[in-house]
Amino acid sequence: MKNYPLPRIDKDKKLHDILLKYCRLGKGDIWIDKKNKHKVGCLDSSDLKDLKDMFGRKRATLALHDPPYNMVAFQETEADEFVEWSKIWIENSKELLKKDSSLYIWLGADQKNHFQPFAEFILMMKGTDFNSRSFITMRNQRGYGTQKNWMSIRQELLYYTLGNPEFNIKSVYTDIPKVVKGYFKEIAGVKTENIERSKSEYIRSGNVWIDIQQVFYLLDENVNGCFAQKPLKAIERVIDVSSRKGDLVIDFFSHSGTTLIASEILERQCYTVDIDPIYCEISIRRLENYRKNGKLGWQNSNPFEEEIKSDKELQNYLKEKYSLEY
Repeated sequence: MKNYPLPRIDKDKKLHDILLKYCRLGKGDIWIDKKNKHKVGCLDSSDLKDLKDMFGRKRATLALHDPPYNMVAFQETEADEFVEWSKIWIENSKELLKKDSSLYIWLGADQKNHFQPFAEFILMMKGTDFNSRSFITMRNQRGYGTQKNWMSIRQELLYYTLGNPEFNIKSVYTDIPKVVKGYFKEIAGVKTENIERSKSEYIRSGNVWIDIQQVFYLLDENVNGCFAQKPLKAIERVIDVSSRKGDLVIDFFSHSGTTLIASEILERQCYTVDIDPIYCEISIRRLENYRKNGKLGWQNSNPFEEEIKSDKELQNYLKEKYSLEY
């Protein structure tokens, strides 16, 4: 079995710069999908003018963002600076959403440093026109091992709305059979359990998701080179619940292109942007790879496998620094 991994691109500037020559988009460029009219823009999410040029008169039903909150955890950006920047793209989201729409934001909390930027971000959102609806926790099956603290196995997803948006209740049932007993209640003199009262044989999804596997290298959807990739199943759940077929879904931080892929699968239109040409290219290639091969990612390969095989400079670099043979 072949195995062509790619190290984290965000951690290796030289690798990043070598791969730039294989990207079809530069800063300010927009790729338009001829088949389903998705768009991928190499744009800054804080630049409303460029965003409006990309969107034209189109407005979205759903915004689903995964900002680089890890920059605070890695102490490369102060929490206050992150929040001030977030104010801008939150307002830009509002400008590009319909009056009845939903906004979901993935956000982490650095438990070793006062849980920032989570608290600061939530307080900032109080000053916007968005209404808070839910605080969702996705349970990871793996976590960071520790002998002196609770293992961290969670990711947070904040849910906000404008107006009175779509919420498709039929889409919130998981594929976990209803087997957990408890919560007794007396109805008409008869004591019943929770598993007896619901119409479905499956557990309805609440604000703690335990049925979604985080992305790791053995999964088909894995995109080598990307960090903190969000599971396709989580994105599909949000899109399915908070939009309809044909609606526009937007994502200001495309990264591995998961929102784009989920929109394609669920027959939505997606406009996504990323400030980095590398992740724009990965997003486009992931969509093309899905259409051509039916693959959700690159489990044993990576988006730039063919280029690496023919690029001696890149081969030598990966061999010398990471002991990777192509």
